[in-house]
Parts: sequence; C-alpha cells; structure tokens
Amino acid sequence: MHNDSAHNVRSDRNSRNWLAPAVIGSAAVLGAAALYSAAQAAEAERRYPPIGRFMTVNGVRLHYIERGQGEPLVLIHGNGTMIQDFLVSGIVDELANRYRVIVIDRPGYGYSERPRALWTPRAHATLFQAALERLGVAQAVVLGHSWGSLVAVALALQAPQLVRNLVLASGYYYPTLRADVFLFSPPAIPVVGDVMRYTVSPVVSRLILPGLIKSMFAPAQVPERFDRMFPIALMLRPSQLRAAAEDAALMTPVTVELQGHYRELRLPAVIITGADDQIADVGRQSERLHRELADSEFIAVPGMGHMIHHLAPMEVIRAIDRASERSQAKNA
Repeated sequence: MHNDSAHNVRSDRNSRNWLAPAVIGSAAVLGAAALYSAAQAAEAERRYPPIGRFMTVNGVRLHYIERGQGEPLVLIHGNGTMIQDFLVSGIVDELANRYRVIVIDRPGYGYSERPRALWTPRAHATLFQAALERLGVAQAVVLGHSWGSLVAVALALQAPQLVRNLVLASGYYYPTLRADVFLFSPPAIPVVGDVMRYTVSPVVSRLILPGLIKSMFAPAQVPERFDRMFPIALMLRPSQLRAAAEDAALMTPVTVELQGHYRELRLPAVIITGADDQIADVGRQSERLHRELADSEFIAVPGMGHMIHHLAPMEVIRAIDRASERSQAKNA
C-alpha cells in the first residue's frame, strides 16, 4: 500500500510538472497567433481601404457603392465575398451603362458591420429594404449570387412592391446535407468560435483558401483577373470569418423555412447557373426552383462552375436584361 501511495504521489507530481508548461505553451501559441491575425487584418485593411460610401440603417453601418444611372439594379453577393466580387468580374462597369447599379457589403463582409444577431436571409432582406428606401429606390431588378440568392428571394417575398424581378445566380434553395456546413461553421460558435477566429482560423483559412477558390470556379480555371484583383486578404479577417461561419451554419436551416414560400413569388425570374457547378447541385437546386416558379426562365451555361458572373459575365448581363425586359412587357 505504501508503495502504491508513493507511486501515485510521484505520478501527480509528474503530471503537474508537465501540465503547467503545456498550458503556458498553448497560451503563448494562441497569443502569438492572435497577434499575427490582428497584424494581418490591419495590413489587409491598409492595402484595401473602403471603396464606397457608408450609411447606418437600423443601427447597422453598411458599406455600399453606386455606379451609373437608369433603372435600379441591386447585386447581392454570396458567402465569404464582398462588393469586389462583382466589381472584379467586370459586370458592374458594363451594367452601369444602362442601370443604376447598387452593391452593398452584406453585414460582416467587406466594411459593413455585423452586430450579434441571427442574420437569416429575412433579416438581411429587412435591412436591405430599409437601405434601398434610404437611397430612394422604389423598384429594382435584384440579382443574388449563391447565399445572396436567398437574400434576394427573401426580399422579394417581404417587399414585392420593391422587387420588380429576380435574377438568381448559382443559388442554393432546398435543404441538403453539405460537408462545408460542418467544416466552416465552428467559428460561429459563441466564445469557442471567437477564440478560433482570432487565433487558429485565419491561419488555417489561409492554407485552405486556394483550394476552396479553385473548387468555386471548377471545372473552369480561376480567371487571372480574379487572382490579380480580388482582395483575398480581407476574407481572412476575424470579423469576416465569423460572418462566413454564421452563414454556413444557417444555410440548410433557412432553406427549410423559405422553400415553403417559393410559390408565393409572382414576379418574373431568371435562374442562371453554371451547368457544371460543383458547389450547388444544379438539378436539386436551380432546376428544381425553375419547376416551382411559374414565371421563370432557366439558363445553364455549359462547362462553367459556381462563380458564373466571373466565368460567363456576358451571359449574366444578358440574363439581367432579359429579366428587365420581361417585367416591362408584363407591366405594359
């Protein structure tokens, strides 16, 4: 018995001997990672300062741009991106020749704030409706890409008088099991996620982002223009990682609610996607929505992936023009 007691004492002492250095070492690593992430975020914002204007709506400070004159056209970006997603694609410059193009950084992306809240597509839509009213927009063509397509649909459901017609690009509309939801959601978890996004998440994201970007464009190549001009460093800031994680976590649950209302949409819609989209299954998402919407047109561009506005910009521009023309003919 005496030997066993002595052995246990020595074991406890040995445990304490290595535990303290391990805890101190882990804290030091996390501290160093936090300092590195903060420095990288500050450098990203120095290199890529705000490019638009700001307004505060419902207590949320939003960053937005306007280009051109004519019929209002609202572009809503997807998960992980920002205003520059549309600018770099080149479609804004072309569309500004005949539309008043408005692009808003969704909450948490680019330079828009994201207060702690449940940022569902409907919450986004409420905010966007107030922002557009502030900008004097009575009716608009609305394009949503990827996660932004859910916001566009929610806006049309909540404010049918505001949305003249919809263009839905590479969207996700019906709940399915998605690996990316489980992979990218952890930084959305309160406390634990906050620690992650200020320490390990920016480092890990920096490593996996090139492969993720390739998959967004696959089977097509990532355009040289995107590689050269898109401010990828802004995507790796802790604030934007939280927004992306929260959107990923909500993706499936919000479609469960929204899918029961799609048949309420009475406006013209053009649904466009890459025929070989490897992010959102075309048959289970865009084609299915087309069958459900009575006044919709479906366009699948062969050989193209998820980032359709970069890969086939003229097809997207034509889809916008067709949506505008269809609504004008319907209202004539």
